[in-house]
Amino acid sequence: MYTLYGTDDSGSCMIEIALQRCAVPWHRVEASSWQEGEGTEALARINPLKQIPTLVTPDGQVLTESAAILIYLGMAFPASDLLAGNRAQILRGLLYITANCYSAIGIIDYPQRWLGNADEALQAQLVSGTRRYLHQAWVMFADQFAEQLFAPGNVPNALGIMAAAVSHWDEAREVLTALAPSFAQSLAHVDADPIVAPVFARHWPLWEVS
Repeated sequence: MYTLYGTDDSGSCMIEIALQRCAVPWHRVEASSWQEGEGTEALARINPLKQIPTLVTPDGQVLTESAAILIYLGMAFPASDLLAGNRAQILRGLLYITANCYSAIGIIDYPQRWLGNADEALQAQLVSGTRRYLHQAWVMFADQFAEQLFAPGNVPNALGIMAAAVSHWDEAREVLTALAPSFAQSLAHVDADPIVAPVFARHWPLWEVS
């Protein structure tokens, strides 16, 4: 059985969806770097950064980094269609989101990790500039990867799942609705997928699909 360390309103939603697509037995251990408990203590023993999602395979391998986990599952279970489509562009897109969007969200959420004890004004300046970069990165993503979110049969692939999940944060959907409306509609189509929708509803119960 696969063990997923994660919590609601986090990137673990992507791996929950992927595991369902792979049709494998799994369970979630409640854990994150911002909460205490037995699950977080167990997570720290296998991933000292306490980053989520962290996935432990049935043979005991520890997998971290959302893109890496999605790629691993897509390769291990090709019938899941997680990597179906233009694989080169799917892989490129997964790494694009990781490098340009996911990393920016980390700075926005935790500016003190980069600035230490700097005053609040400087932290606010870093957050504001990073959020501006994040929104620009999403608009450029929409321009380059709009045709890469779905496997044949109109099922969201790993890139579609990651793009839909990570764009939930920091007003990205609002920006995309204004500046790349057709792409925003593609993300809404991912949201409505019968496997994706209930997972997103549990992670973001108050969030409305535009």
